[in-house]
Amino acid sequence: MVDDTREDGAPAEAGEDDHDADGDHATGDDAGSDEDAEFAQRVSEARDLLGEDATALYVGVVRDGREVDSTFAQQADDHQQEGMQALSLLASHIRLVSDEAGVDYTTVAADAVTLAEQLDESE
Repeated sequence: MVDDTREDGAPAEAGEDDHDADGDHATGDDAGSDEDAEFAQRVSEARDLLGEDATALYVGVVRDGREVDSTFAQQADDHQQEGMQALSLLASHIRLVSDEAGVDYTTVAADAVTLAEQLDESE
């Protein structure tokens, strides 16, 4: 299963890349900052993960702090495994966000539900 979508619901086009994913597009005061180097390192680590024997992945990209493009793909032997892989990715993401924000998982999950409902209403 592969699902490439943008926030506006349009399919993401292959090769569609208005911004450099490494953060190399930064100029002026932002160029060479520690934050840019850390971001570039994390992008590199994410690319390395894709080279491993993955059976499911979710990639979300935020541009200009607002536009969200995402893709989801998985390979599984049955629907139950597909469901568990998708839930595992979701749970891992909730854990990551809660750790970064310093809040508990339930707060992040509730906020995610609220945002998902708002996205549905805006479509």
